[in-house]
Amino acid sequence: MMREDMLARLLSQAATEGSDLVTLRAVVEEASELGANRVLVRMGLDDPGAREDLSELRELLGAWRDAKRSAWKAAVDWIVRAALALLLIGLAVRFGAWEMLK
Repeated sequence: MMREDMLARLLSQAATEGSDLVTLRAVVEEASELGANRVLVRMGLDDPGAREDLSELRELLGAWRDAKRSAWKAAVDWIVRAALALLLIGLAVRFGAWEMLK
């Protein structure tokens, strides 16, 4: 039986016999399954290889985040090293180390 048919029958049952808790839960479950399947079809993720595709995309996204984090860390390390080098040069000039080298 198709999901649309099941949902239509549950709604019909709820209209004729009244809607008890079990019927309402079944309606909600069928409607959410139907909606989820529609979303997957619209996104193109309804084929059998979609699970593997999503796993690969997650791995790729994780690698991208790791690379981005490493790049930021390297940039911050280089900025700190440059600042410390400038501080050291400034201290050397301030205390007259430049004249000792001449």
